[in-house]
Amino acid sequence: MKLYTRTGDKGKTSLIGGRVDKDDIRVEAYGTVDEANSFVGQAVTQLDQAIFQDILSDLEKIQHELFDCGGDLANVTKQRELKLSADSITYLESRIDELIVEAPELERFILPGGAPAAASIHIARTVTRRAERLVVSLMKADPNVPELPLQFLNRLSDYFFAVARVINFRLNQKDVEYLRSAKVFRDGKRKSDKEVN
Repeated sequence: MKLYTRTGDKGKTSLIGGRVDKDDIRVEAYGTVDEANSFVGQAVTQLDQAIFQDILSDLEKIQHELFDCGGDLANVTKQRELKLSADSITYLESRIDELIVEAPELERFILPGGAPAAASIHIARTVTRRAERLVVSLMKADPNVPELPLQFLNRLSDYFFAVARVINFRLNQKDVEYLRSAKVFRDGKRKSDKEVN
């Protein structure tokens, strides 16, 4: 099997059920999901199995789900059988609830960083947020795009924030607070804009 096909030399790429320009918003969306997946893979190489067995198990599951998410976004056939399921969102929510009680409570915004794996997860988080924005744009252009990938990406970015903090906590690395931040969290939850201002 050859790695190159030459079918993209004219600036087009194949979807599941069609072809589009390589700069199509759909390609931008699932390509950004793939980018997030790459940073998850980088984080996996930086985590010690003895300390982070639960998180490594999560990340392996998430990598498969990100691949599913990209496939769902690339699917333009009339019968769109989704690979993602609502169970993936429920699982992320349960894990977020577990993780946020492990790390110290937040008072202020934090800067991305700390341990290398936490920094990689923060990159995955921000790339996931970009993917989420692109999916919103895609849904405006194509009302047939399912909502599940958007919901999954939204919850996933929250998971990444929680897990990056736990990685730092388990490695005795303090989160770096944003120095110009007011106290914007109360009991681990974000205050309203009215309270912050």
